[in-house]
Amino acid sequence: MLDDFLALNHDELVKRCKAKVAKRAAPAPTARVLQYGVPILLGQLVDTLRSERTEETNAADRVPIDIGMTAGKHGKELLQKGFTIDQVVHDYGDLCQALTELAHEQKAMISVDEFHTFNRCLDNAIADAVTEFGRQRDRGISEERAHTMNERLGFLAHELRNLLNGAFLAFHIIKEGNAPVGGATGAVLGRSLIGLRDLIDRSLADVRLTHGLEPQREVVSIRELIDDLKISAEMEAMAKDLTLTVAPIDDDFSVEADRQMISSAVSNLLQNAFKFTHAQGHVLLRARAAADRVLIEVEDECGGLPPGKTEELFQPFEQHGGDRTGLGLGLSISRRGVEANGGVLRVHDIAGKGCVFTIDLPRSSHP
Repeated sequence: MLDDFLALNHDELVKRCKAKVAKRAAPAPTARVLQYGVPILLGQLVDTLRSERTEETNAADRVPIDIGMTAGKHGKELLQKGFTIDQVVHDYGDLCQALTELAHEQKAMISVDEFHTFNRCLDNAIADAVTEFGRQRDRGISEERAHTMNERLGFLAHELRNLLNGAFLAFHIIKEGNAPVGGATGAVLGRSLIGLRDLIDRSLADVRLTHGLEPQREVVSIRELIDDLKISAEMEAMAKDLTLTVAPIDDDFSVEADRQMISSAVSNLLQNAFKFTHAQGHVLLRARAAADRVLIEVEDECGGLPPGKTEELFQPFEQHGGDRTGLGLGLSISRRGVEANGGVLRVHDIAGKGCVFTIDLPRSSHP
């Protein structure tokens, strides 16, 4: 009888299944994962086969609820441990293969009805495990997206409030006639308004990139693009007691790209440079051609990067240094915007001095 065969060979079947699992690709199963699935399923199969052999009523289409519950728990455990859906299915396929091999070796007699019951229980266990695996995965994805969205909205609201408060207070003082527009209070108002504009530009770029909107490509003159950014960039540099130099740019430097995305990327790099360059320091913006590429470079005087920290700069919500203002999204948005236009954003560390951020884009073949 198959139930006796399973009971007598329980340990051997579990051993063989574990050996098969161990030969598959990572991640390796933990003791907690193996607690569910094969060992418990074997015991439930024995109970089911014995029940159906002794009952007078036809139970050919009934599957014990315990099998579904155990399989569901097994699927959930596997997801939490980083397993893939094919590994979930293979867990149960290994049991079927181990049973067939062992039965052949021992020349065990298994009736058609018994094998039908075995396969029915196994099929339902696979279905329940996969269903729970998928349900938990979808739930996890949904919760992760909600958490990310709430985090972004929280940061955005915080930054907007700070900038608006600064602008409102400065405006109120100027309105009361207690300070001239051209003085320090007027400068606070100007910085707050620039910050609001830049924050909105970054947010719009992030929304477009996050939702996978296609870049609206056009021929963009690099000189004209930088000229548009130059005035506000010079004001921001002056407000932070920095010097900004914009190197002369040839008129024939152009790219086919989404103007708003590239403008946002350059603006973010400048803001990053202004944020981390030491007081009375220098920021350089230049553009040059290299074969069939156009390179836009922003060089700062932040003092250089710690070893191994280059890639961390481009992670969302990562902030470095003592100045904790900003969303920590600028460099991440810049990289995604540049890559969406077929380019590359990289950083080169100048030890003890600063960094050079380079936007590398294909040069346009059109004048």
